[in-house]
Amino acid sequence: MTSDTAPSDTTESVRWLTTEQQEQWRALFGLLSTLPSAIDAQLKRDAGVNAYEYQVLAALSQSPGHTIGLSVLAEEARGSLSRLSHALTRLEKAGWVERCPAAEPGGRRMQARLTETGLAKIEAIAPGHVREVRRLVIDVLTDEQLAALGDAARAIAAVAGEGAETCTEGPAC
Repeated sequence: MTSDTAPSDTTESVRWLTTEQQEQWRALFGLLSTLPSAIDAQLKRDAGVNAYEYQVLAALSQSPGHTIGLSVLAEEARGSLSRLSHALTRLEKAGWVERCPAAEPGGRRMQARLTETGLAKIEAIAPGHVREVRRLVIDVLTDEQLAALGDAARAIAAVAGEGAETCTEGPAC
């Protein structure tokens, strides 16, 4: 890091992690490094879709009329509009999704709609995905651990999301 990009904090003002906090952070980092690729591998192997595409299909399958606005869909699938657009292009080529104008008069908003073939695909994919989620997460935790993990994940995601929303320029964004 160069002096013009160095943070203003001095070494003395940093609240360093304790040994226990370092161990917990490393465990979380290990989870964040291995779980997504394990889920992605199962979906690619068994269904030919990646985890993000699965999230798109799942969100569509659970929305009224299997249709949802693109900005809402991007948010629900946890991706940018650009990433969603690329995923939708792949899913459209497979015949699972179609883009269509929103029903609002005079608007230019677009929606994505799950096709009948897409609904059949997500219904075929879901059992294997649920088995893998159970194997990797649900069944290895007690109910209390799972609840604590969910609470912790929501708290971390809320803070991480705040940073993403306020970051508009620079290499950190």
